[in-house]
Amino acid sequence: MTATVGDPAPEAATILAEERRLHRHLGVGSMTAIGFSNIVGSGWLFAAMYASQIAGPAALLAWVGAGVLCALVALVMVELGASRPESGGTVRWPSYASGRLVGSVIGWSVLLSVGATSAELTAIIQYAGHYLPWLYEGKTVTAAGVLVAAVLCFVLTALNWYGVKLFGRVNNLVTVIKIAVPVITVIALIVSGYHPGRLTEHGGFAPYGYPAVLAALAGGGIIYSVNGFQAPVDFSGEARNPRRTVPLAVLSGIALAVVMYLGLQLAFLFAVPESTLAGGWHGINFDSPFGQLALILNLHWLSTMLYADAVISPGGSAYVGVAIDGRHTYALAKNHLIPRFFMKVHEGSGIPRRALAINLVIIVIFLLPFGGWQSIVSVMGDLYLLLYMAAAVAAAVFRAVEPDRLSGWVPGLRWIAPISFVVATEFVYWSGWHDLRLALPLTLVGVPLFLLMWRTERSASLLAELRWGAWLVAYLVGLTVLSWLGTFKGSGILAAPYDSVTVGVLALLIFAVAVRSGRAQMAANPIPVVTAQ
Repeated sequence: MTATVGDPAPEAATILAEERRLHRHLGVGSMTAIGFSNIVGSGWLFAAMYASQIAGPAALLAWVGAGVLCALVALVMVELGASRPESGGTVRWPSYASGRLVGSVIGWSVLLSVGATSAELTAIIQYAGHYLPWLYEGKTVTAAGVLVAAVLCFVLTALNWYGVKLFGRVNNLVTVIKIAVPVITVIALIVSGYHPGRLTEHGGFAPYGYPAVLAALAGGGIIYSVNGFQAPVDFSGEARNPRRTVPLAVLSGIALAVVMYLGLQLAFLFAVPESTLAGGWHGINFDSPFGQLALILNLHWLSTMLYADAVISPGGSAYVGVAIDGRHTYALAKNHLIPRFFMKVHEGSGIPRRALAINLVIIVIFLLPFGGWQSIVSVMGDLYLLLYMAAAVAAAVFRAVEPDRLSGWVPGLRWIAPISFVVATEFVYWSGWHDLRLALPLTLVGVPLFLLMWRTERSASLLAELRWGAWLVAYLVGLTVLSWLGTFKGSGILAAPYDSVTVGVLALLIFAVAVRSGRAQMAANPIPVVTAQ
């Protein structure tokens, strides 16, 4: 394999020694299962209802749009994972391409997004509240519920402790269940609760207008639900033949998930009882959407199966999420954003166990301030989407500086990279001012972290580092201002669709500056390539 290490030679040797301890056992099947399992978690249990509340039957278009847009973003990840395989690579590439300031800010957002795993644990508790109401009361996880979720997190961490081969086998089994249960649910609900004309009644196909389709992408949890397709990329350093395995796994995972989500959305639209639509689609509300629909239709066997799968599906995603978080934290240690102590890979298992342990603490902390699935999804999802934006810049920079290393899987990378950057930016913007006013300023905390790191390392002049990474600070500030001005829960001063168009123009301008800065940074700091046998 070829291990790319963007650090001075002594540090490169240290990192390479840890990389060699990773076990490369994952093939196409296991990698596809990782991608699919990471995509299909709590989203399928809740997103169909939330999307229907926001957009009505037009939510179907949101799922199609999310699949197409995520595929565009995924192509960038495919290229990076195939040409530069490295465990936790999604965290390393921004630092390679854009310098330590960008690496620190994006790394900080990734560290915060570790808390997204708590969304899956919260979903488990929310569904379990059907039988154990003391876990979930008043649309809020109780103190007892937080304790149970923390215990679950400990169990998932323990299962990740003993090696990637065991991890792959367990996840393959979980993935089979995660496919079977939704398929059975779709068939059962449509056969038992089909209401003809449901797609055109109660205000028509788009009762709240087509702009609501965009709002459903983020506010309805759709982007969050389709998100996670990059999971095989983060395991690229542990894959057999990553140039072939990573692209097939990423694209197959997206396709399978979107088809399944469309079926679930149709089943929900057709099965909702007429009595719940008296106030329109806005008025529908279930604590456990598919489970309660099954009870209304007297499908008690389906309800029992769904409440059991409410543990398996989010639990499976949380299982993969814990593993990915460990690779991210391992990569953050390689980036010096956190102490190198957490970079240690256990020789026997090939797992960065210290990274898993610190992530366990972070996830438990994130369980505390949030009360429900949707609130966790919105803020954490915004933070994670910034990783896609940074990856698009990295792909364009690498293409310009080292074209001989391209994988050949994405021949249109010259155009796909800027489109991917714009799409990722729009995803963040559509999340709405209510969430971005917290997420984007919080991300900027990465700037003082970078300054602290620079004071201890001084690997390059401070002025040069600030010049190379200034585009990201301008991007975050500009996006925050546009979110406040726009129509997605903002002031509405900038009317639709001009707000989204303005965001797209800003994204293209920033992208051009970012690629130019990245080329200058890599000219000053070429990445040494170390070959490991």
